[in-house]
Amino acid sequence: MLYWLAEFSDGGGIFNLFRYITFRAGASFFTALIFGFMFGRPLINLLRKRQRHGQPIRDDGPQSHLETKAGTPTMGGVLILGAVIVSTLLWARLDNPYVWIVLFVTVAFGAIGFADDYAKVSKNNTKGVSGSVRLALGLMISAAAGFAASVYHPEALTNQLALPVFKDTLINLGFLFVPFSVLVIVGSANAVNLTDGLDGLAIMPVMIAAGTLGVIAYAVGRVDFTEYLDVHYVPGTGEILIFTAGLIGGGLGFLWYNAPPAAVFMGDTGSLALGGALGAIAVSTKHEIVLAIVGGLFVIEALSVIIQVLYFKRTGKRVFLMAPIHHHFEKKGWAEPQIVIRFWIISLILALIGLATLKLR
Repeated sequence: MLYWLAEFSDGGGIFNLFRYITFRAGASFFTALIFGFMFGRPLINLLRKRQRHGQPIRDDGPQSHLETKAGTPTMGGVLILGAVIVSTLLWARLDNPYVWIVLFVTVAFGAIGFADDYAKVSKNNTKGVSGSVRLALGLMISAAAGFAASVYHPEALTNQLALPVFKDTLINLGFLFVPFSVLVIVGSANAVNLTDGLDGLAIMPVMIAAGTLGVIAYAVGRVDFTEYLDVHYVPGTGEILIFTAGLIGGGLGFLWYNAPPAAVFMGDTGSLALGGALGAIAVSTKHEIVLAIVGGLFVIEALSVIIQVLYFKRTGKRVFLMAPIHHHFEKKGWAEPQIVIRFWIISLILALIGLATLKLR
């Protein structure tokens, strides 16, 4: 919105700064951060008032959670969503289709998560919106986003799958591009949702992945960078950096209250929205496979659940002491902060590997 103030600039003065994506990204970050600090405590107080018992804790999870996490309010993802939406609408170019695609997926998946969280806390049990309803809604939202992205992608990249490292290789998915986009977005949303099981565990890897994808979006949206790096040029994606900067700022504001011991959980409101956002950014920038590297921690968490379920159905035995895999390490005696920080380190390493794919050609 504030980008249009640049129209009052004749090439000089403070309003000219609004032309630059990097300046507006910084402004978006601080706007979201301030939003998080301003509204974090009031939101937590409101959630505590409305949720007498806090987030319901699963009986089949680690027993320590019944003691340490009982009574903690959920739906803290509202704080992140509010920060991201406000900062993006203020600082991004609102005539950019990729901004609206990513915002649409974020808000829509956040609404699904909010409904799920509300059902859980209102009934005081762990059964929220049925899985089939959540999946059906997620499929429709992702299909719409995938189709919109294919419409706005340059003609040479429409319905194409770009491979990292192999600079000239494109795989024409044709009509399968939309189903593939659905797989990426829904898979990302649910993988982040599975990761959100310990205080601070999900939000930092999400911020790391968002920062990495933001850099990639900025790079592939500039023709000079794409020529130097030998990556595919997707005009307009640079504006996604405004969104990811806001996500990082809002995420830090949330982490202030989510750091162990957490005063609030993001809930499905946050995890589904943030995971969906990462998937939408990857689809928009033609870096779907790189997302699997950058968000490798989320992939590992999701695979641990899939492996556990399939192996148990086949043999009646378990591969892990408990799934997702962060609970496996809890069962092995690792302290919660130890698991969280080590998983953060893994996320950072994977993000650097993902960034390296821009140059390795």
